[in-house]
Amino acid sequence: MFNYYLRLALLSIRRNPILSGLMVAAIALGIGASMTTITVNYLMSSNPIPQKSEQLYYVQVDSWDPNNPAEEPNEPPDQLTWTDANNLYAAQKAERQVIMATTAAVVEPPSQDAKPFNAYIRLTTNEFFPMFDVPFLYGGHWQASADKGREQVVVLSRKSNDKIFGGENSVGRSLRLAGRQFTVVGVLESWYPAPKFYDVGTGAFDEPEDLYIPFLLKEELQLPNGGNTNCWKTPEEDSFAGFLRSECIHYQMWVELPNEQDKQAYLAFLNNYANEQKALGRFSRPLNNRLSDVMQWMENRQVVTDDARVMLWLSLMFLVVCLLNTVGLLLAKFSGKSAEIGLRRAIGASRQALFYQHLVETACIGLTGGIAGLALAYLGLLGIGSLYGSFADNLTSLDINMVLLALLLSLISSIAAGLYPTWRACSIAPASQLKSQ
Repeated sequence: MFNYYLRLALLSIRRNPILSGLMVAAIALGIGASMTTITVNYLMSSNPIPQKSEQLYYVQVDSWDPNNPAEEPNEPPDQLTWTDANNLYAAQKAERQVIMATTAAVVEPPSQDAKPFNAYIRLTTNEFFPMFDVPFLYGGHWQASADKGREQVVVLSRKSNDKIFGGENSVGRSLRLAGRQFTVVGVLESWYPAPKFYDVGTGAFDEPEDLYIPFLLKEELQLPNGGNTNCWKTPEEDSFAGFLRSECIHYQMWVELPNEQDKQAYLAFLNNYANEQKALGRFSRPLNNRLSDVMQWMENRQVVTDDARVMLWLSLMFLVVCLLNTVGLLLAKFSGKSAEIGLRRAIGASRQALFYQHLVETACIGLTGGIAGLALAYLGLLGIGSLYGSFADNLTSLDINMVLLALLLSLISSIAAGLYPTWRACSIAPASQLKSQ
C-alpha cells in the first residue's frame, strides 16, 4: 500500500506545482536557517577527544589577590604562574602532565629562496603529543631529557613543513628560530582539533600552532608572551627573570588521570601544595583548587557563546513560523481536494487509509524541503566561512550526522504540520460532497 500512496502523493504534487513548491520553499527556508545554526553549535560543543576526554584534566590553583577572586563569584585563575607551573610539573604526580604557553619568533628557512616569517609557537613538554593523541607524519616528539636539558629541538606542523621544506621528510634537518639553530625531530600529520580544547584562551577555533619547542626555552631564549597574561600585583623585579618569578599568570597545565581515585589523589596533592605555598607567604586565599575534564573546561570557558545559543533559538522559532505557513498551505490544498476525498470515502476508502495517504504526501513534501534546506544550509555555512575567515573553518562543514538530522527534522516537522490539515480532510462528510457535485 505504501507504494500506492506514494504514487498518489506524487500525482497530487504534480497537479498543484505552485502550491507544492511554496510548501517546499517554506520548509527549505526553515530547515536551512535552523541547520546552519545547529551545525555551528554542534561543532562548537562537540567532544574534540572522545576517547579520553574524561581522563584529561585542566589544573587550576588559587594564587590570586587575597582581597578579590580572579573571577566572580569565586573562580580561581584560569592559568598558572611560572613558579607554580614548574613546581607542579616537577612533582610528576600524574600519569602524564604537560605545561605550556604560546609565543612567537622569526623562522629562517635553510633555503635562501624562502623568506623568513613570524611563526606561532607552542612552548610545551614532551608528553603533550601522546597525551593529546597528536598524529605524526614523520619522526616523533622529543624525549624528557630534551626538556630538562633545554635542547634546541622542534616539531613542525605539516603546514609549516610544507612551507619550509616543501613537504619533504625534514627530520634531522635544521632551521634558525629566534636566532638559534634548531633540529627538527618530528612533523605532525594534519591535526585540527575543534574546539582547540587544550588552549581555549588563545582562540578555541584557531588553527594549531606552527611549531612546538621545549617549554624551558622560554627562559633560555627570553621569548615573549603570547596569548593572555594577567597580574594581580606588579612584579618586584624589572627584568625578564623577575617577570617570570612574579605572580603573573600565563601558563597552562593538563594532567592525565585514568580514574576517579587518581583524580582525588591529585586534588589532594594540589591542596597540600597550596598549603606549602601558604607557609611561604603565598596563596593567601582559602583553598580553591580545581580539576576540570575536557568538556567541563570548555563549558567553564563558554566555548559555545551566548550569541550562538540565541541565534539557535531564533532559527528554531523561524522554523516554527515556516511550519505554520505550511499548515495554512496544506489546509488550502486539501480543501481543494474535498470532492475527490468525498468520492473515495463513498466508494469504500476508510478514514485511516485516507489519513495515511495524505501523511505520505506531506512526508514527500517535507523530505524535498529538507534536501533543499540542506543546500541552503551549505550556502549559509559558506557565507559564515567567507565572513569570518579562518576562525570559522572548523565550524562550517556538514557531516553525515548533520545531514541525517536535517532530513529527520524536515520529515518530522512536515508530518507534524500535516496532522491537522490531514485530519480536517479526512473528516469531510462524503454525502455533502457528492450532493454538491
